[in-house]
Formats: sequence, C-alpha cells, structure tokens
Amino acid sequence: MLLIKYKQQLQINSKEYAMRTSAITIGTVAGLVPAVAFAATTGNVDNSGIFVWIFLGFCALIVVAQVIPALLLMFGLVKGVSSVVNDKKTVAEEKS
Repeated sequence: MLLIKYKQQLQINSKEYAMRTSAITIGTVAGLVPAVAFAATTGNVDNSGIFVWIFLGFCALIVVAQVIPALLLMFGLVKGVSSVVNDKKTVAEEKS
C-alpha cells in the first residue's frame, strides 16, 4: 500500500519503481535474517573429549597418507601421457 501511494505521488517510471521495490524487499529481508539466526543459538552440544579429537586426527592422518601417493601417481600418469603425445607430434613432423 505504501509503495502504491509512493508511486502515485512521484509518478516515477517502471524501472525506478522496480528498483525501489527491490530495495525495500532486500532491506526487509536483511533486517529479519539476523534476528532468526540469533534466535537459533544452541551453545556447545558436542561433549567430545580429547580421545575423540585424537581419533579424528588419526583418521585425518590416514587420509593424508593415502592422498599424497595417489597425487604423485596421477601426476606421473599425466606426465607419461603428455610425453607420448609430444613424441607422436615430433614423429609426425619428421615424416612430413
């Protein structure tokens, strides 16, 4: 209702009206979202002890130990394939 009266009073074009409408909508949403986020605080719920964190750290260590050789193998594979492709290019250039 406020926007209709505002448009009638100023006699603005449709683009300007759309911009003002979206600005009001964005402002309203931006003002309400933090209130909802502050209402949902739960505090510390993970009563995890030191042994849980040691276990998770050990799991992360195993994952990292498996990823490093996999990456080295993948880079070696790419290097080998690219060298074969480059060798084929040089042989094709020599023949022509």
